[in-house]
Amino acid sequence: MFVDRAGTMIEERGYLNRLDLVTPFPYTAEAIGRLRRAGFAVVVVTNQAGVARGFFDEAFVRSVHAHLNTLLLADSVPDAYYFCPHHPEGVVEAYRVECRCRKPAPGLIEQAVADLDLDVARSFVVGDKWLDVGLANHAGARGILVRTGYGAETADAPPPGVRAERVVATLLDAADYIIQTSEAGEPAQP
Repeated sequence: MFVDRAGTMIEERGYLNRLDLVTPFPYTAEAIGRLRRAGFAVVVVTNQAGVARGFFDEAFVRSVHAHLNTLLLADSVPDAYYFCPHHPEGVVEAYRVECRCRKPAPGLIEQAVADLDLDVARSFVVGDKWLDVGLANHAGARGILVRTGYGAETADAPPPGVRAERVVATLLDAADYIIQTSEAGEPAQP
């Protein structure tokens, strides 16, 4: 299972630039723990255009992920984090590119699938933006939109051609749906 970070796992803070602003939702640890106990890999995929815009560097993004791991219970730490530091309008020249890893392009998922031997056709992407659902659509996974973060404002207005399998309130609801779906015999990535 692939999950977005800001607005899905943690409170949306715009360009998060301080560790003390990392605030997991109260249900995040339980959601990830349930998925992991059910045998699912949990992989975070996140756009981090703040690197290209010069707000912080890649080392800071990794420190946010390490800090988030310390805030979660041991059995609810994601299996891996993948992030895109690029943006075509970035001010840092090395990161000012059109890339294949910036969501909704499927590069982050393709890399995770190769690294972790996952089956994308049996996977879900959960996020608070329609671009997360678009990522699922582009990668061949199943998309779930949560009504936290930006999803609270945009859930009822999908862009043309982007389709979610389900729209739910929170990451915990998404986790429950994924587990129930796999128990019912629907294909899902363990």
